[in-house]
Amino acid sequence: MGHLRSIKNQSPGINAHLHSHWQGRGGWSRFHTNQIADLLRALRPLLLPRGYDADIEPSLQGRRLDDAEPPRFPESDLTIYDRDRGRAALPGGGQSRAGVAELVVPLAEGLFGEPISTKEYGALKVYEWAPDRVDRGEPIVWIELLSPSNKPGGRDARDYFDGRLGLLESGIAFVEIDYLHELPTTLRGLPGYRPGRGQQPDDAAHAYRIAVIEPRPDFRRGIMRVSDFDVDAPLPVVALPLSGDETLEFDFGPPYHKTFEETLYGWQLIDYGELPDGFALYSAADQRRILARMVAVAEAAAAGTDLETGPFPVRDLPAGEALARLTALRG
Repeated sequence: MGHLRSIKNQSPGINAHLHSHWQGRGGWSRFHTNQIADLLRALRPLLLPRGYDADIEPSLQGRRLDDAEPPRFPESDLTIYDRDRGRAALPGGGQSRAGVAELVVPLAEGLFGEPISTKEYGALKVYEWAPDRVDRGEPIVWIELLSPSNKPGGRDARDYFDGRLGLLESGIAFVEIDYLHELPTTLRGLPGYRPGRGQQPDDAAHAYRIAVIEPRPDFRRGIMRVSDFDVDAPLPVVALPLSGDETLEFDFGPPYHKTFEETLYGWQLIDYGELPDGFALYSAADQRRILARMVAVAEAAAAGTDLETGPFPVRDLPAGEALARLTALRG
């Protein structure tokens, strides 16, 4: 059996082979750029009919204090604007997708770093409404797709934490997307998927998460909603807070699959017949999921099934049995 490649994402969610490739060999920025653009294309048709807008701006991440010409204010990956200035900014609720674990914790307990005083950051109005900007109103949501250098231990992490705190104290809701399982979480109080050397991930930990951080009615009384999910699980539907009690139920799955397939990452970078880079860095449960997915792809290919019709049903196999099956299929 030769290389097992397909344009179609063979996983219903995050593709473990692809994300291990980016973290093991570099190049995350390429995925980041395409994914942010596809998130925008998915969000705008849902927002505009409701009187909101979204746009791509330079990211908050990677801003360093030693830059020669630092920007006056940091800017987000993706910002949602309220076109109706009269709406009150109050929190709303939402439903999580089956199989997604949503944790709700007090905002002040879930972030690294100390809150920045209102006086110190009172002038930080990141996207203040400007009448000369067409179709833009009050910024209400800031969305970031995390990059490696901005997670704990990265060279830009402290600047990112400080910028995030400043935005939250200005009253802007913050959505943090974390698809980087090999690096520690940016949020406190969560089980550790990235353990110390020689240790296994916490059984209660999940590889990926999307956190909605709401500093409303103010930072001290705000909350954080964390949707955790595993390898080979569908991406969650997350309630994005808008103005007043409005929310937008947004499915992060379609834009992810669009990025994966239209950039041909699966055809260019993935071989389902080989273990992903850094396979040992996954939890035992996720390793079984990866192996089961690889067996499903290999069996489909052996049966002459077009891989572009996947993803295929998987069987819950012990790791040893799955490895033996893969070896037999590879001949």
